Amino acid sequence: MPHIEDNSEILILDEDTRIDLHLFGLDSGEGSEANNLFSFCNCCQTEGGKKVLRRRMERPWSSAQRIRATQKSLVAILGEREAFTKLPSSYVAKNVERYTGPGLPMVRQTRPFGFIFEAFALWVNDDRFYNKIVIGANLTCRLILTLRQFTDQAQTGPQDSELAPLIEEMRELLERPLLSQVSESGRWFWQKLRVDQVFRFQEKLSIQRLLQLVYEVEALVAMADVTKKHGFVLPCIESGPVQVNATGLVHPFLVNAVGNPLELNQEHRVLFLTGPNMAGKTTYLRAIATALYFAHLGMGVPAASFNFFPVQQLLTSISLTDNLIDGVSYFRAEALRVKAVAQAIADGYRVVAIMDEPFKGTNVKDAFDASLAILKRFAKVEDCLFVVSSHLIELSEQLNSTPNIDYQYFEAEEQTDRLRFDFRLQPGVSNQRLGMRVLREEGVFDLLDG
Repeated sequence: MPHIEDNSEILILDEDTRIDLHLFGLDSGEGSEANNLFSFCNCCQTEGGKKVLRRRMERPWSSAQRIRATQKSLVAILGEREAFTKLPSSYVAKNVERYTGPGLPMVRQTRPFGFIFEAFALWVNDDRFYNKIVIGANLTCRLILTLRQFTDQAQTGPQDSELAPLIEEMRELLERPLLSQVSESGRWFWQKLRVDQVFRFQEKLSIQRLLQLVYEVEALVAMADVTKKHGFVLPCIESGPVQVNATGLVHPFLVNAVGNPLELNQEHRVLFLTGPNMAGKTTYLRAIATALYFAHLGMGVPAASFNFFPVQQLLTSISLTDNLIDGVSYFRAEALRVKAVAQAIADGYRVVAIMDEPFKGTNVKDAFDASLAILKRFAKVEDCLFVVSSHLIELSEQLNSTPNIDYQYFEAEEQTDRLRFDFRLQPGVSNQRLGMRVLREEGVFDLLDG
C-alpha cells in the first residue's frame, strides 16, 4: 500500500533534534502547543488527516526518490487545488469512522428469509441502535458519492508521485461491485439495513481503507497549502555527494526576517560560524535545521532557492540542558551530543550536524582544545556536513591550514547610541566582543554602583 514505508528510507531524528526543531507541542515536552512545526503545518480538518500528517512529520524521507514523489504530489495538488475541496468533510469522516467501528448490532444473514427476519427484529426491538445505523449508512453513502465526484475531477499527477496510487486505489475500491451500486440507503427499513450490511459486513474493510486514503491525501494537501501560503520554494534535489546550497534562507516563525545564504559541500564540509550574542547565530542554525527538515519531508522550504542532496541523519545541538535527575552535567550532555554525531559517522550514515557553541559547559582551555580536535576531525569526514558556531575566535588561527572549512560571521553595528544588528551573514571571522557594552547599555553597572 502507498503509505507503507521502508525504514532505510527514513531520515533519523533523535529526541534532542526533535526538541531543537520544536517539532511538536506540549504532549512531547517540546515547547508551546502553538509554537511548533506540527501546528504550523497542520491545516487538516479531519483527525485522521492530522494523525497521518504527524506520522509523516515524525518520519521524513532520506530517499531522493521518495522526496521527489512527495514534491510531485504537492505540485499536482496546487495545480488543481479546487478539485481537492471535494474531499469529504470532517463531520462525514468522523461519523463514518465511528459507524464502521464496534458497538452497533448488525444483520449478518445474507439469504433473503434470514435477512428479513433479522432485519425486522432489529428494527422493532432496537430502535435506538436502528436510528444510529441509518444515520451512519446515510453518511457512508454521502462519503461514497463525494469520493466518486472527487475521483472524477482530480487528476492523479505523474505516476511516480505519491498522489497517483492513492487516487487510483480510491477509484478501484469505488468500482467494487457492491459499492459501485450505492446511491442512497433506500426508503424501507430492510433496504436501509441491506445497505448497512454492505458497509459494515461485506465491504467494511473497503470503507475503512477509503477513509485512510482520504486522510493520506488530506495530509498531502496540508503540506501543499503551507508551501503556497508562506511562499516556500520546492527544493531542487541534486545528485551526490552530500551538499546544501541556499539563498534567502529564513526561519519560518520570524516575521520580516533577513534572508541569508548557505553553502555546504565537500570543499566546505564545515561551516565555522562566529559573532557576538544577539547577532543571529542561533537563529541561523535553527533556520538551516528547519529548512533541511522541510526539504526531507518533500515540502517547500523558507528560502529564495534551495538545492540539496538528502542525508540519512540530522543531528542538532542547540538547546541542551543538564539533567539533575539522571546526574548528567551540562558538559557531559554536550559530550554525549558529540558522541551521537561520532557514532552516526562511524555507522556509515550521511550526516548533517548543527552545533551551537559546543563545550561551553567547561573551562576555556578545555573548550578550545576539544573544539579544535573535533573540528579537525569533522573536516576529514567525507559525505557529511557540519555547521558549528563558537565564541572561540582563536580557533580560526589554528584551523587556517585545515582544508574543507569555511568561515562566516554575524556582527553588530557599534557606531551608534545602541547596538544595532543587521543579521546579515558575512565571510570571515568576527573578533567583536560586546559583553561589557551590553551590560552598560542595560544599566547593570549603574544599579550595582548605586
